[in-house]
Amino acid sequence: MNTQALDGPKPLVEALDVRKHFGANPVLKGIDLRVERGQVMCLLGPSGSGKSTFLRCINHLERVDGGRIYVDGELMGYHERGGRAREMKPGQIAAQRRSIGMVFQRFNLFPHLTALENIVEAPVGVARRSKADALTRGMELLERVGLTDRAGMYPAQLSGGQQQRVAIARALAMDPKLMLFDEPTSALDPELVGDVLNVMRDLAKSGMTMIVVTHEIGFAREVADQVVFMDDGIVVESGAPTDVISNPQHHRTRTFLDSVL
Repeated sequence: MNTQALDGPKPLVEALDVRKHFGANPVLKGIDLRVERGQVMCLLGPSGSGKSTFLRCINHLERVDGGRIYVDGELMGYHERGGRAREMKPGQIAAQRRSIGMVFQRFNLFPHLTALENIVEAPVGVARRSKADALTRGMELLERVGLTDRAGMYPAQLSGGQQQRVAIARALAMDPKLMLFDEPTSALDPELVGDVLNVMRDLAKSGMTMIVVTHEIGFAREVADQVVFMDDGIVVESGAPTDVISNPQHHRTRTFLDSVL
């Protein structure tokens, strides 16, 4: 039986009692979260709190050891039969992931492809779109991230911030319903962070549903609809930025914010 609530509109993302351990080490200890369509959720917390692991569980890059994650009403990574979940085949999981864009700390661009070629690779090779349409869309996305003049350059010829903006454009090329960002600015020199955050701000304004693991407190305060503070594998506190960042109720949240602000 689908364990989601049966009444009312479904959130785009719903996590129910999500648990994950690596060996004997519990990393997620029962995460319950909802992200409505068009919302931006920012996950804050110290290193090792489980934020990135939870993000990777959403698109089944990590298997959950308990609980369920639904995206657009669909159970991610598993078929549920008779109250038991069985993992999908790799091709079925890959098909689910096509509607979820993910941007990592490291840019993960193909070094032998130009910026434009990196963007059109998946639409042509995976989604079977025509090369001409993919190239047109690719140039539109490069314009959106401010890099039309870098279309023919290879990753090694681009700054870290430019590579990350190409990575965002590449994720958008599959027209995702959800974008996941795993500390997208943490590997960048400080002067390059602003350009990437500006692209993300524009995405949020366009209505893209986003879950962002970040240490950029100012970005979270400005852009997030919901801020979640995690520590030691649990959600300690969640709510609007004005509540969690400006007026935290839990001492663990206050201690963390004092250390980073």
